[in-house]
Amino acid sequence: MTEPDRVSIAVPRLVGRERELAEVSSALDVPAAVVFVQGEAGVGKTRLVDEALAQRERPGRVLRTACPALLQPFTLGPLVDALRIAVDAGADHSLSALAGDLRPLFPEWAEWLPPMPEPADDPAMARHRVFRAVTELLDLLAVELLVVEDVHWADEATMEFLLLLACGPPPRPGILLTYRPEDVPRDSLLPRLTTAQLPHGRSVRIALEPLPLDDVARMVSSMLGGETVSGAFAAFLLERTAGLPLAVEESMRLMWNRGDLVRRGDAWARHRITEIDVPPTVRDAVLARAAGLGDAARAALRAAAVLTETSSESTVLAVMSGDPAGRLSGLAEAVASGLLAEDAAGMVSFRHMLACLAIYEAIPMPERRAMHLRASRALADASPTPLAQLTRHAKEGGDARAWGAYAELSADRALESGDGSTALVVLHDLLVHGTPAAGDVVRLTDKYPVGLLSGHERYAELLAALRRVVDSGAASPAEEAEIRFQIARLLTQMEAFEDARSEMERALPGLGHNPPKAARAAMYLGLLSYGTSTPARELLHWLRQASRIPTDAMSEADRLSMVVGLASGLLVLGEEDGWAEAAKIGDDAATTAERMAVSAGKLNVGEMAVIWGRHDEARRALMTVIDLAARHGFDKDDRLARATLALLDWVSGDWEGLAERAKELADDEELLQPVSRLAPATVVGLLQAARGERAQAEQTLRAVLRRADELGGAESSIGPASALAGIRLAAGDVEDVLRLTEAPIAFLAGKGNWIWATDLAQVRVEALLAAGRTAEAIELIDAFERGIEERHAPAPRAALAVCHALVLALDEPLAAAAAFEQAAAAWQAIPRPYDTLRSREAQASCLVRAGATESGVALLTEVFAALSELGARATAERVRGELRAHGAPVKRPAWKGGRRSYGDRLSPRELDVVRLLVEGRTNREIGDVLVLSPKTVARHLESAMRKMKVSSRTALAVQAVESGAIEAPHPMPPSTQAPSTQAPSTQA
Repeated sequence: MTEPDRVSIAVPRLVGRERELAEVSSALDVPAAVVFVQGEAGVGKTRLVDEALAQRERPGRVLRTACPALLQPFTLGPLVDALRIAVDAGADHSLSALAGDLRPLFPEWAEWLPPMPEPADDPAMARHRVFRAVTELLDLLAVELLVVEDVHWADEATMEFLLLLACGPPPRPGILLTYRPEDVPRDSLLPRLTTAQLPHGRSVRIALEPLPLDDVARMVSSMLGGETVSGAFAAFLLERTAGLPLAVEESMRLMWNRGDLVRRGDAWARHRITEIDVPPTVRDAVLARAAGLGDAARAALRAAAVLTETSSESTVLAVMSGDPAGRLSGLAEAVASGLLAEDAAGMVSFRHMLACLAIYEAIPMPERRAMHLRASRALADASPTPLAQLTRHAKEGGDARAWGAYAELSADRALESGDGSTALVVLHDLLVHGTPAAGDVVRLTDKYPVGLLSGHERYAELLAALRRVVDSGAASPAEEAEIRFQIARLLTQMEAFEDARSEMERALPGLGHNPPKAARAAMYLGLLSYGTSTPARELLHWLRQASRIPTDAMSEADRLSMVVGLASGLLVLGEEDGWAEAAKIGDDAATTAERMAVSAGKLNVGEMAVIWGRHDEARRALMTVIDLAARHGFDKDDRLARATLALLDWVSGDWEGLAERAKELADDEELLQPVSRLAPATVVGLLQAARGERAQAEQTLRAVLRRADELGGAESSIGPASALAGIRLAAGDVEDVLRLTEAPIAFLAGKGNWIWATDLAQVRVEALLAAGRTAEAIELIDAFERGIEERHAPAPRAALAVCHALVLALDEPLAAAAAFEQAAAAWQAIPRPYDTLRSREAQASCLVRAGATESGVALLTEVFAALSELGARATAERVRGELRAHGAPVKRPAWKGGRRSYGDRLSPRELDVVRLLVEGRTNREIGDVLVLSPKTVARHLESAMRKMKVSSRTALAVQAVESGAIEAPHPMPPSTQAPSTQAPSTQA
C-alpha cells in the first residue's frame, strides 16, 4: 500500500451503544436522578458518559471527577480535587459556619473559610458535618449533576457521602456513577447504594457488554473514514479483544502506526491475520489488575496464559506453581477478578486474548519454560490427544525431540482432514526454528504444502533453513538430492526460475533411489521454461522424456503433479498437444496435495489460455481455482487467479472497475510474488493509456518494464514492452519502439516459442515498416507464421493477420482493408474488442486511402461509437479527429471516469449479470463467477431493472429474455415462467 492510499485514522464513533445512550440521556433529563453505569475495564463507560453529557439538554452545572487507583485513597479525595478546581477562591462566598469543617480538606482556602467550629464529640457526627459542608459547596456552585467515575476505587467517606446525597431530599444534584463490578471491594458501600430504594428521584442501572462482531466492524470502519473492513479482519479483532472498545481502538492504532493495515479490493484488512501485539495501554491495565491479586491468583493467571486454550480446572492447577494447598483458592480469586472466565463445565480461559498475551509476556523466561513442560505432561494423556497444544508446549519448553514428534503428528492429522494451512504452519515452524536431522527434513518437506506458502519473509526463512542443512554436510548424497529437489520447488514458487532450474539439475542425478521423484524432477526441468533462455527443443526433450516414465507406482498426488507439469510445460512452449494433457486435470480431488496440484494446473492452464486467446477455457480454469481456493483456503492461488483474470478482463474489454482491481493486485506484496504482480501492473498502465493519460501510462509501464528486467524473466518483459512500444508508436517515436521490442523479439526467436508474440509482433512489424525496413518486417512475419502453424491459437493468429495487413497497407490499401477486416473478425471471435476496433479503424483508413471515402467514414463513425462505449478515450479521440478531418459531424462523448453512459441499453457487465440471473444464480454465486462482490452485483441488477422498467428480479429475468437481450437457457413461455431455480454448478 502506498502512502497516498492511506486515510487518516480517526477517533471511533460510539457504536453499539444506541440503547444505553438513550437510557442515560433520558434519565439525566429527570431532576435528582441517580444513574449507575457498570462494565469491565475498556468496555466504554467513560465514552458513554462523554456522549450523554454532550447530548444533555437540562441547564445547570456539571461537576465531574474520578477516583484514582490509590493504595490508600484520601478521604473524600475525588470530591476535594473537583471542588478545589471548581471554586473560585478569590470570590466573595457566603458560607455558613458549618463550612469551617472544610479547613482540613482545603487548607489553601484558610483566608476565606469560616473558623473551625467546636469539635463534635461523636466521630459520626463530625463526618456528617463535613458531608453537609460539602453539600453546601455543591449548592454554592449550583451543581445540577455530579459525575464520579471509577467509584470501585472510592474511599469509604466518598461512598458514604454519595449514599447520603442520593437518599437526600431535593433540591439536590443528579448523580452519575461508573464502576467495574469485578473490582468492587467486598466491604464497599457501593452495593448498598446501587440497591437502595431512593425516596426521591429516579434510579437507573446500565450494564455495558463487549461489542458483537457487527459493531466491531462498524467501530473499525469509523476509524478508517467509513470504509469497509473485511469480515475476517473484524472477526480476528473480536477474537483477540473480546469486543472491548478500548482494546479494539488501541490495537487498531498500534497496527496503523506500524503500517500493518492494507486495503484489499474495497475492504481494509491486515497484512497477516495470525498475531497481534498487546497495546501498551491494554497491557498496563491488565498487569495493574493482576498486581492487586494474591500470589496464588497470579499463579493461576500465569498458568492460564501458558495454556492459552480453554482448559479444565485440573489442568490449570497442574501447571500452576506455588503451594498446592492454595492453588484452588487462587484460581477462584483469578476467576472472581474477571480476568479469567469459567463456564458451567468448569473450563477456564482468559476473557480476551490480549489479556492472556499481556500476562504471558510478563512471565520470566525460565519460569515460562518450566510451566510449558508441566503443561505438556498434564495434557499428554488427554483424549483426544491435543496435538497442536502439545506441539506448542514441547517447543516452548525446549523439548526438541517431543516437539518434532508432536509437530509431525499434528501436520499428519491436519493433512488427513484437508487442513493444509494448519499443516503448513506447524511444519514451517519446525523446519525453520527447529533442528531436525537431514533425514527428517526430507520426510517433512515431502509433507510440506509449499503451494500454500505466502509472504516473502516465510519463503526466505524456509529457503535459508533448507540451504543450512545442505551446506552443513550432514546429509547423505541421496538426502542432499531430495532436499535440493525441494529447494528447486521452493525457488519456483518464489519465481526465481533460473536458480530453480540450476538446483533441479543438481538434484536429478542423485534421485535414482526415488523413481517418482526423479520423474517429477525431469518434468520440472521441462516445465521450468518460464524466464529462462533455454531453447524450446531442449525443454521439450525433458518433457517428452518425463512423459514416458510409468506412473502406475506413483501416488495419486505425484501422478497428478506429472499430468499438471506436462500440460503446463507443453502449453508454455506453445505445443498444441498440451491441451489434451490439460483436459486430464479434473476440477477437484480427494486430498490436500491432490487439490493443490489441480489448483496449480488450472492456474497454468488459465494463464496460457489467455496467451493463446482461448478465453472461455481461460475463464473456466481460473474460476475453478477461485472455487477451490474458497472451499479449501488456497488464498495465494485465489490471488494468482485474480491477477490473470485482470489480464483476461483487459483483453476481453471488461474494463468496468478493472483499474481498481488491477491496482490492488499489483500492490499485493503479501500473497503475490514480484513476477505475478507484473501482469496487473501492466493492465494499470494499459488502462491509463486507453483513457488518454499518456504521460502517466508511460511512467507506469516503464517502471513495470524495469522491474521485469530486474527479475530476469524475459517472458515477463514482453507485456510491458509491447504496451509501452504501442504508446511510443502512437507518438511517432519509431526508433524507441524498435529499441523496446528488439530484445524481447530476439528472445522469442532464439527460444523458438512464438505463442507469446501476439502483441509484440504487431507493434514491431509496424515500426519496422515505418522505418523502411520492410524486408526485416516480412522476415519477422514469416518466422511468426511458422512458429504458430498447426496450432489453435486464436490470439497469435489474429495478430498474424494484422501483420499481413500492415504489409499490404504499404502499396495496396484496398487489399489491406480486406485483410484488416479479416483480422477484426478474428479478434472478435476470441473476443478482444479493443483489438477488433483498432483493426476496423485501420480498415476504414485503408478504405479512405483507396478512394472509398464514404464507406471508410461510415465505418469510422461506427468505430468511434464503439470505442466510446468501451471507454477507450484516447483512441476514440483520435478517430474523432479523423472524422472531423473528413467533415463528418461527431460530438465529443460526455466522458465520466473514462467511460460514457450506455443510456437505456444494458452494459456488457450488466448483460453478464442478468444472463447469470436468468440461469437462477444468487447474487453471491453471480459474484463468484464474475469476480464481483455481492454488493456490486446488486448495483448492476438495480441498474438493469431501472433500464428495463421492472421492479423485481423475476420480472427482470423475464423481460431480458422476451426483449432478446438475453437468450433463454431453456424454453420459457412469455411472461409466465420464472428463471430456473436449479442449483448451479460450482464451476464457471
